[in-house]
Parts: sequence; C-alpha cells; structure tokens
Amino acid sequence: MSFLLRALNFVDARLARRNTRRLVRDLPYGPEARRRLDIYAPKRAAADRPVLVFFYGGNWDSGDKHDYAFAGRAFAELGYVTVLPDYHHIHEQPYPAFMADAAAALAWVRSHVRDYGGDPDRIAVAGHSAGAYIAITLALDPRWGAVDMVKAGIGLAGPYDFLPFDSPVTRRTFGHVADLPATQPVNHVRADAPPLLLATGDADTTVYPRHSQALAERLRAAGGEAELILYPGITHTGPVKAIARPFRGHAPVLRDIAAFLAKHGL
Repeated sequence: MSFLLRALNFVDARLARRNTRRLVRDLPYGPEARRRLDIYAPKRAAADRPVLVFFYGGNWDSGDKHDYAFAGRAFAELGYVTVLPDYHHIHEQPYPAFMADAAAALAWVRSHVRDYGGDPDRIAVAGHSAGAYIAITLALDPRWGAVDMVKAGIGLAGPYDFLPFDSPVTRRTFGHVADLPATQPVNHVRADAPPLLLATGDADTTVYPRHSQALAERLRAAGGEAELILYPGITHTGPVKAIARPFRGHAPVLRDIAAFLAKHGL
C-alpha cells in the first residue's frame, strides 16, 4: 500500500496546479519522534483561513503523513490550512497512544495555527479508515479534550461500531482494553456534537458501510446532525484515492467535503 500511495502522490504532484505550498515538514507537536506534522496552505498568503486536520489510515499500524501529501494539496486548494499529523502505530505503542497523539496534535494546532494563517476557532477534523476513527472519536468523545475545538468532522470509510470484534485488526488494536464500549464512537453521540459527514463506498468489504450508517442513525436519534453519503461501486480505498487528481472522477469526494464544510461556515 505504501508503494502505491507514493506512486499516487508522485502523479498527483506532477498534475498539481502549483497554487498551494507546504509551509512546514516534520514540525514537532511533542517530544517523541512520531509526534510530527506537515502543514499545507494556499500559496496566496492570508489570515484566518479555516483549518482542516487530516488523519491517514492504515489499520492503526502503518502509514506515513508524507504519503498523503496529495490530501494536503487538495484541501489547501479548497482554501484550508491543512495539517497532516503522524501518530504512534500500535506496534510502537498500544492504544490509546494514537488517540493521545491525535489529541496533542489538535491542541498544538489550536495554539499555533494562527502563525500559519489559520483560524483556531474554525477547525475541522477528517480522516480515512483508521484515521476516520481517530477524527470522529476526537469530535465525539470528551475524554480527549478536543470536542470544544472541533467544529465539524469528516469520516471516510471509518469503523465506528465494531463490537463484538469484527476483524483481527480491531481485536489486535483494542483487545486489551477493559472498557470496550468506551472505544466505540457510536457510544459517544450527543445532541451538541459537531456536525459529521460520513462518506463511504457501498462496495466496501473492509469496513462495511453499516459503520457509517449506524453512527449517522445514532447521532440523529440523539439530536445531532450527520450527513451520510454512499458512493456507488466504490471500495474501501476509493474515498481517499478520489481526493488525488488521477482518481477524482471516480467519486465527488472533494466536492462533497467542500459543500459540507461551507454549509457549516468552514
């Protein structure tokens, strides 16, 4: 997967319009080596742009922010100061280390993003697959101290409701946790949650669409707002690949994200 992402990133960079720039690479948001982030922004300098923090996927056990530069460029083209954090994988440190990293990254963004042209009062979180779990958990679960920072959440093909354990991946990641229900985003819905966009492919057999459907239904029942999109014929990697230029014709993911964020003042 890493090789494919790097190839995709290379092609995307060649096709890019050159109207964005990477402001920083490998900037520390904490003392540990995995606590590093990259920031992308429109090339034209401006103040108080909305901010999007994007978490990559990879079974919570792989991935590298550098391989997702295409996402940084894509969201920067839409006008966002875009932050791509790395985080600890479970073979390095077990859960909840990656959630602690994500919360620390968001706190760093809130404190420092104005220095890079971003508005700390207009922060959205997004992610794909395991990264969608991270983003949506930050938006919903108050244990991570981020719910007041997040104004909207976007989950692409994310796992949100996997008890009893539905795969070796979830068992390996969360099997040691005493309070398993607390690990499930569906159990943290509330009326005052930030609005969520939950988008997935109806042909996803890795993280089935029922995860997004269940969370959307549970949040709406609690009085919150969730927008659910099922892309016909799209598999698990399709929503994130559609952010990159070579695959944008496969599904209108960027258009839908832009419309959702604009609807909510971001």
